[in-house]
Amino acid sequence: MSEQTEHHAARERTRNVVIVGAGMAGVQTAVALREAGFTGPVTLIGAEPHQPYDRPPLSKAVLLGKAEDSAFDVDFEGLHITLRLGLDVTGLRAADHVLDTVEGPVPYDTLVLATGAEPIALPGTEGVPGVHLLRTLDDAARLRPVLEERHDVVVVGAGWIGAEFATAARAAGCAVTVVEAAARPLAGTLPAEVAAPMADWYAESGAELLTDARVERVEPGTVVLADGRELPAGAVVVGIGARPATGWLAGSGIERGADGSITADSALRTSLPDVYAVGDCASFPSARYGERLLIHHWDNALQGPRTAAAAILAAESGEPLPVHDPVPYFWSEQFGRFVQYAGHHPHADTLVWRGDGTEATWSVCWLKAGALVALLAVGRPRDLAQGRKLIESGAVLDPERVADPAVPLKSTAL
Repeated sequence: MSEQTEHHAARERTRNVVIVGAGMAGVQTAVALREAGFTGPVTLIGAEPHQPYDRPPLSKAVLLGKAEDSAFDVDFEGLHITLRLGLDVTGLRAADHVLDTVEGPVPYDTLVLATGAEPIALPGTEGVPGVHLLRTLDDAARLRPVLEERHDVVVVGAGWIGAEFATAARAAGCAVTVVEAAARPLAGTLPAEVAAPMADWYAESGAELLTDARVERVEPGTVVLADGRELPAGAVVVGIGARPATGWLAGSGIERGADGSITADSALRTSLPDVYAVGDCASFPSARYGERLLIHHWDNALQGPRTAAAAILAAESGEPLPVHDPVPYFWSEQFGRFVQYAGHHPHADTLVWRGDGTEATWSVCWLKAGALVALLAVGRPRDLAQGRKLIESGAVLDPERVADPAVPLKSTAL
């Protein structure tokens, strides 16, 4: 063994990777490190006491009592990943390579931040009985009896999580009213013409959707709107968005954006040496879309850790750094429909429908200079799968053929 190899092996034995956050992004980073051949110590710190778990089932199977939990099927002991659960991290002292926790300092050689996002509370409702958020396993456990007892439920926010919870509540037999401050569902996510057909899904399911409706205050058992209407509410579920869970990094010197996200580079390195960031807490520069993206979706928490793990190993070996620039993807199950989205559409110049939104299945394609940049598919998974590949390749499409839902998307490339 050469002197250089021995030196590298010694560093490998002593290098200590600490991951803060035991959700999808944190767990997958630990697993990706092992899969990439990293043999040094790996410690995964989670604020919740539960075994690390997946979040999407919380608004579905766990909420409806069809599953007790959604723990990841990962053999942490077999992979020699040390779990420290129920541990709050309170600060980062980068100069000392130390995390501050409620149980004392935790040193690191390499640090990965995977703290995710936290739901935004409805102002004035903190501490009001019967007001719920849906982000954690404990949140789902508190909401399960609400559905079992068929309370009248008011959902504040007609975004993705609001629609999913309304779906579950209707399936449980609850009377559901959804209150949305904007003029339509998904106002911050989709154009009006695309979201319009989705508004009808609420009534079809038996839920009442109130748009242009603002909550004035929440009292026990009642939601009072700004126009004076009073809605009976055995429970209130708030789904008005989420923000990166990065407040604990104040004063650490780590660079964050105006939205609170950690500003990682294309290899998911932060502004501090030996510190990386993955998942919902971090934004990254996308060469594909020409802007910095902050993606609060499951697939990004799955893809980013592979980049971070490769970057950590590349920093040791001198190999070229990986580049994180995926095609964003997410899905939602709501009102009996499977909704999928891939890409990023704000800068598109052409919108093409495949169907008109009234059918059981339809898709919408966004083009820029003829190339597909984003796709929304309702009950058309083949469109999504083919469209995602077309986005990745940057292929220019024939808009007339795209508009024919009988033509496979993959056959519309010029």
